[in-house]
Order: sequence, then structure tokens, then C-alpha cells
Amino acid sequence: MGQVAWKALFLSLFDYKTEKYVIAKNKKVGVLYRVVQLSILAYLVGWVFVVKKGYQDTDTSLQSSVITKLKGVAFTNTSELGERLWDVADYVIPPQGENVFFVMTNLIVTPNQRQATCPESISIPSALCYKDEDCLAGEAVVAGNGVKTGRCVKDRDSIRGTCEILAWCPVEKRSKPKKPLLASAENFTVYIKNSIHFPKFKFSKMNVLATNNESYLKSCYYSKEHPYCPIFTLGNIVQWAGSDFQEMALEGGVIGIQIEWNCDLDKAPSECNPHYSFSRLDNKFAEKSISSGYNFRFAKYYRDAEGVDYRTLIKAYGIRFDVMVNGKAGKFNIIPTIINVGSGLALMGAGAFFCDLVLLYLIKKSNFYRGKKYEEVKSSSRKSLSSPTLNGNQSPDQLGGL
Repeated sequence: MGQVAWKALFLSLFDYKTEKYVIAKNKKVGVLYRVVQLSILAYLVGWVFVVKKGYQDTDTSLQSSVITKLKGVAFTNTSELGERLWDVADYVIPPQGENVFFVMTNLIVTPNQRQATCPESISIPSALCYKDEDCLAGEAVVAGNGVKTGRCVKDRDSIRGTCEILAWCPVEKRSKPKKPLLASAENFTVYIKNSIHFPKFKFSKMNVLATNNESYLKSCYYSKEHPYCPIFTLGNIVQWAGSDFQEMALEGGVIGIQIEWNCDLDKAPSECNPHYSFSRLDNKFAEKSISSGYNFRFAKYYRDAEGVDYRTLIKAYGIRFDVMVNGKAGKFNIIPTIINVGSGLALMGAGAFFCDLVLLYLIKKSNFYRGKKYEEVKSSSRKSLSSPTLNGNQSPDQLGGL
């Protein structure tokens, strides 16, 4: 008996089992099933394969380099500086252009400073005093320009004064500029050279036209007709970012330049093109705020014939440009194609399962359909499985042959 059981179990390994289908003549569930199928098919074909290109392998590890170069000159005539011509060595900081550069559009100049003692600016709250005891010697002035000497300096017939400090004197002027000094910077041009490389596909490209014509970059400007001429005027960049250049040049700001490379490498390399977008990154809605704008200080040092060190302090207002590069590349690969097709087939199965739930549990005749889909089989009793009763006309051999 044991050998027979083991033999039956072994032979059952070679059995093939298939599902039994029940065709339900229900139009509502049938329409629902077809709608679910069409929706899944539309999602798979339209969104996964057409829009998201699910048949491609992608590379988002973009390697990029940016080189910027500005050109333009401006002429100013002020009481502090007199007549002066400004070129890229004066208004571009830092001088070696990279993916971030600053263009000075306004400034406050404090010339001929030397290290000495002088009264602190009256605009510094922690430097205000009424007597010498208010100025602790050796204490640095908070948000000020130097270290207190212990004296309170007052104007004639004045009750309140400011602490005397050891600093670069005279101290910096605190008056804000009324109009941008380098207003003509709106017409300055910037050349943005961008090289990109997708290491997975070993694909490289530049945003500059590959040509031997040396005069091309000297006469062209970026436009839809010249997408591979990355020369922009600063005024256009600020305008495309939704701001006015002259207003922004007064107290400064930050502009973002985005270069996006989305490359379908199943097409020709000429179809992989850069797309530019521009946005203002500082809070342009807070122009009346004390924290609005963008500025910093730097100095130019010199020494007179007597060996005394002097400097010209410059508080520079201007526009900082941040060049940001991102992108991805895609190319056909059989593995993501199979994965997405398999996901679609799994969704089809999920749709059929959902329709089964509706058919068997949510409609009025659900009990009827459950009875047709699920067949209950009960095991027979021992009596029913025993040999039939022998009568006088039948022999055991005859029953075995039945």
C-alpha cells in the first residue's frame, strides 16, 4: 500500500493543472472589465512607454563643467572716484569665471582709510555713549568697525556721542545708494560654455556650435535661431527671470541660470540639445526689507612714500549669477522593457481580481455567481467506497472486471 501511494505521488509531479474559467453573462461587469483593461493598457503604453520611455535605461550621473566670460565697459564720474572707466577686471568677482560669478552694479566707496583712532559711526547702536564709562576699552563694537579705546567722543553742545575706536579710519559711510552706478551693465554680455558627459553611455557634448568660423561667437546672441550661441546680455537674463534690471542693480540680487540636458540617445546626437531657463533666487517680494539685495565688502591696499598703509574700502552691490546644470540620458535596453511589460501584465491580473470581487460580492446575484465559480466537493464515506454486495449470480472475478 505504501509503494502505491509513493508511486502515485511521484506520477503526480508530471501532472499539468489548468484553471477552469466561468463565463459570466453580465454586461455591467463585462463593461467594467474592459474599461479596466483599456485603462491599464493606456497607462502602460501612453505613460510608461511614450511619456516616461520605460523601455530605456537611464543615466542621471551627469558630469559637467562650466566656464563663464564677461565682456563690456562702463564709464562713471563720481566725487569719490572722479572719472573712471570700468572693465571686466573691475566689476567681475571672482575674475576667473566659473559656475558662479558676481557682477558689480553699484558701490559705496570710502577712500584713503588708514589704521588710526576715530569716532564710530552714529548708525551703530552699540557704539552710542553718554560718558567714557560707556566705552569699555578693548571691547569690540558689535556690528561695528573697530575696538573701543575708552573715550566717548561728542559733538559740540551734544549730550550723546559715539565711542572712539581703533580702526581703519575714517569709517565707512552708511548711506545707501540712490541709483545704480553701473547702470550700463545691462548691456554687458556673458559667454557660458558648458561641457557635459554621461559616463554610462560614453556620450559627450557642448553647448557651443562646432565650427571653424572664428567670427561666429563675436557676432551672435542666444535665440531660438541660434541655440548653440551661448552669449547672453545681462539685461535679457534678468528680464527672462521676471525682474527689472535697473531696480535689481540698485541693491543687488541673485539670478539662477538652469541648463538642462534631456537626451534620447536612441535618436541622432543632434537631437540632444540644451534647454535654458532663468529664475530669481533671492526674495524679490521683500525689496523693502532690510535684508533684501546682495552686497559684500572688499578693499584695495596701497602704501605711500612714507610707508604708511592705506586702503580704499568698497561696499559692492550687484547681481550674482548661479549656473546650474542637470539632465539625464536614456537608451533602449531590453531589461527595463521586460520589467515594465511584466508590471503591466501584473496590473491586468489585478484588474481581473477587482472585477471578480465585484462579481462575487458586490452585485445582487453574487450568491449565484459564487455557486457557479466555486464547486464544493465532499469526501465519500467508507461505506460508499466499499465493494458492492454480492448476489448469487455474480462472482468476485466478474465484479473486478466491471
